Order: sequence, then structure tokens, then C-alpha cells
Amino acid sequence: MRGSLRKRGERSWQIRLYLGRDPKSGEELRQSITFKGSKKGAEAELARLVNQIETGAFLPPGRLTVSEFLDRWVEHIRTRVSGRTFERYLSLIEHWIRPELGTLPLTRLQPLHVQQLYSRALEGPRRDGRPGGLKPQSVLHIHRVLSEALKMAVRWQLAARNVCDAVEPPSVRPAEVEAIDEAQGAMLLDAARGTRLYIPIMLALTCGLRRGEIFAVKWSDLDWMHGLLWIRRSVEQTRAGATIKEPKSPRSRRSVALPPVTIEALQEHQARQQELRQALGPDYQDNDLICPRDDGSLWDPQAFTSAYRALIRRRGLTGPNFHALRHSHASQLIRAGLDIKLVSARLGHAKSGFTLETYGHLLPGQDQEAARRIDKALRSALAAFQTKQ
Repeated sequence: MRGSLRKRGERSWQIRLYLGRDPKSGEELRQSITFKGSKKGAEAELARLVNQIETGAFLPPGRLTVSEFLDRWVEHIRTRVSGRTFERYLSLIEHWIRPELGTLPLTRLQPLHVQQLYSRALEGPRRDGRPGGLKPQSVLHIHRVLSEALKMAVRWQLAARNVCDAVEPPSVRPAEVEAIDEAQGAMLLDAARGTRLYIPIMLALTCGLRRGEIFAVKWSDLDWMHGLLWIRRSVEQTRAGATIKEPKSPRSRRSVALPPVTIEALQEHQARQQELRQALGPDYQDNDLICPRDDGSLWDPQAFTSAYRALIRRRGLTGPNFHALRHSHASQLIRAGLDIKLVSARLGHAKSGFTLETYGHLLPGQDQEAARRIDKALRSALAAFQTKQ
């Protein structure tokens, strides 16, 4: 029998599990777990735990190390996050969290252990003697990954609490948004004219598209009659290569109205692409992509970024990085007085609050308008009061 159930009190049950024998001493290994709830619920929990023992999925809380728990958590999230996000999580775990905390029993992990991890990551020395030196933003990423993992440990009833809740991660000042004005944008487009980089730069500057969205968009996504471009997918770059995936969030799936200058550029681009398709014949890979490589194959984002940086250096331009073109588009819309919700929808942000937090400082004259309205209301109230005297 793998487990048994015993009543301990009103709606309290003790689940006793038999885990086999210790391979070294030969003694029986048992685990006791308290369950709060009805007898039916306790029986269901017992059945679930017994099934885990029989399938090898059971994690004994008392002997489980942080490293062993992270192994299970990593497998759990592997298919639940994007490939790029998974690689970033894995890198932080392998290079920072596991070396510093991995040997600790999960149930004995304390806030101080985590705080020391952050200090070593920022300043060093690490347990292996190497220096730290991470930026506060990178340590904040470590905090978020570890906190997310420990939140699951609590849900799996492997830990009583998430110790990250009692830890102060480093404070990070919001990075200033890098953007260029219309004149600089025109200069950049002129530098890219006649190259494969022209249309990606145009789509970033005039539509605010993300890099991955640009290389996944197809001619079939373009509504010429209404001047709309539908964003339905994105390109993701991982160590395994570039692949097409679902958009970043539900709101990333959207339509974007195209300015006439962009429509004209796309019409010319389509004609040139058709000429190239005919010239290459069977060697051309017709994937219907608007911005592919010369042979029609998927243009991976990292290769594009390298080409973009080379263009900047070759033409003697100073910055900006490609993502700044999306920021520039958003900044121009906000300075033009467009509603923040409309800007957020055009950019495909998951929440308007993020757009406001990122670009709110660009809202023209908002503080002065607030002062003007307060002045007007107060003067009106004072005048009414004096009239009554």
C-alpha cells in the first residue's frame, strides 16, 4: 500500500505515504502531509500523490533541494513560455540561481539566502570566487524568475511561502526611451534606399511594428483597398534558429493603418520582388513574405540587425538601434496629440498602462493643462463665494 489516510481533527487529515526503502540503509521512507478539507477531498489528494509516487513524479518536500525543484519547474514551463523566454530563464537559473542556492533544501530556503544572491550578483564575490557585476535590471530579472518558480512551489505544496516576497530586489530607474525625430528618420530612410533594409525601416518608423512582426508579415496580410496591414504572427530567434510563432499577446494580433507613403513604398517593393522571383525561378522560395531574404526564405532577426548596424556604420550615422524606431513612431503619435489608448492599440501593447508608463512623459502640456483647470475652478468658486458676502 503506497499511502493511508487518518483523521486528525475537524476537516483535518493526515496523509501518510510509503516511498520505498533507502538504497543505502534499507530503512523504510515515509512522508506525512496534512490536508485541510473534506474526507472526499483528502481521498482525492491521496490518490493523486500515490499516482505521482508510482509514476516517479512525486517530490518529497523535506529532502528536495532548490536545484532538484528547479529541474521539475523548468520542465513544467518548457512548453508554457516562448522559446526565447525559456532560454532566458534557463540562462539565469544555470549561471546564477543554481550555483548560489541549488544545494539548499527547498524548505530551508530563507529570504537572507536570496538577498545574498542578489548582493553577489551585483558586487561579488560569488560562491565560486568569480566577481559579480550584473546591472540592477539583470538582477531584477533573476528575482522575477526565482519568484515565479517559488510561487509554483507553494502551489505544489512543496514550500509554505514564497520567500522572494520578503526580499527587496534592486531598484531600477526606468530607462529613457531612445527616439529620433522626423528629420532623422528621413535621413535613415535615405541611407537605406535601394537596399533590403528600406522596407523594414519604413514599417518600423511609420507603423511601429516590432522587429519579429516585420519579418513574419505576408502579402496576404495586406488589405490594399482599405490600407491596412494585419499582424497575425511573429518571428522568434532562439539558439535553434528562427521560427514563426503566435503574436506576443492577444492584443499584438491587430490591424495597422498604413500611411500613403508606406503604401507607395510597398507597391514599389512588391514589383521589385516579383522581378527577383522571376529571375531566380525555381531557386526562389515563395513564402509570401513581404520582407524575406533575397531568395524568399525567412530573414532571421539577428541577421537583419547585423545588416542594419553595418548600414549605420557605413553611412556614418550615429544610432539609433532598430527598436528605437518603434519608440520614435510612438513618440511622434503622442506629440501629435493622439489618445494614449489608440497609440497602445497601434503598437499592440498588452495594456494601455504600459504605454502610458513608457511614453507618458511625452504627453504635450498635460501638467500645464491641469494647472489651468485648477485655477479656473478655484477662481469660479471664489467669485461665487464673494458674491454671497
